[in-house]
Amino acid sequence: RAGAHGAAMEPECRVLSIQSHVVRGYVGNKAATFPLQVLGFEVDTVNSVQFSNHTGYAHWKGQVLNSDELHELYEGLKLNKVNRYDYVLTGYTRDTSFLAMVVDIVQELKQQNSDLVYVCDPVMGDKWNGEGSMYVPKDLLPVYRDKVVPVADIITPNQFEAELLTGRKIYTEKDALEVMDMLHAMGPETVVITSSDLQAPLGNDYLIALGSHRKTKADGSRITQRIRVESPKVDAVFVGTGDLFAAMLLAWTHKHPNNLKVACEKTVSAMQHVLQRTIKSAKVQAGEGNKPNSAQLELRMVQSKKDIENPEIIVKATVL
Repeated sequence: RAGAHGAAMEPECRVLSIQSHVVRGYVGNKAATFPLQVLGFEVDTVNSVQFSNHTGYAHWKGQVLNSDELHELYEGLKLNKVNRYDYVLTGYTRDTSFLAMVVDIVQELKQQNSDLVYVCDPVMGDKWNGEGSMYVPKDLLPVYRDKVVPVADIITPNQFEAELLTGRKIYTEKDALEVMDMLHAMGPETVVITSSDLQAPLGNDYLIALGSHRKTKADGSRITQRIRVESPKVDAVFVGTGDLFAAMLLAWTHKHPNNLKVACEKTVSAMQHVLQRTIKSAKVQAGEGNKPNSAQLELRMVQSKKDIENPEIIVKATVL
């Protein structure tokens, strides 16, 4: 596959990303594509919706792709025999039939390439002030649990989503590790709980993420690497952070396949750089004493190109 530049060229790595598109701002594919491209991946995007902006603004307009239209786009790729992918990436979805179609496509792509890695962010809801609530229709939970997660290789739920998928509440780190084991048993070999309300050893100004990588060795024995990452809380509500996180985790686990610690350190450090730059810039735009609005809090993606490409490690992970 490598051309004239032989050794210097990495083999082409192609990602099919099925996510939302916004004209203005950074969520879904707009949050995932740029970082992946900067990190050397070919990204083929299917836009599950096309909206003017994310729905946290006062107004939004746009179109939604249905499952038949998704299938039609995939058929076009198949007819041209360009349906070979190394990765599939999915995030926020509101429709069960669309999600079921994604599963069909992933299964077919895994027949084309048995090494295909499916990175799934099972976006269903979150906790506010300790209370969890779903912001997608309830009937998506069984589809994620019974159909999607079993074909996924890497999943990035938050604590609430991990609890929903396993039917088990997390109160302690030990609970979280057991929940991650339950999630491994459902299929994925890499599980990252992207945020939790667990008490951080570094104190209340930190947010805990946990990761677990289970590998089965040739002799059938299993090794599990587990890590904890504590990152400084940033005092603002951002949109698109989960999408950016999943995309960068895809890239860094690809570059460090057997080192979840380093992959997470690079992912979380890059996140910190982007969020710090975003909040600083948003505060300047809003002006002294004013709370930044949705438009001002859009991720400073392009401005963070160097941090995404080569993140200075400012957050360390602890091996558990």
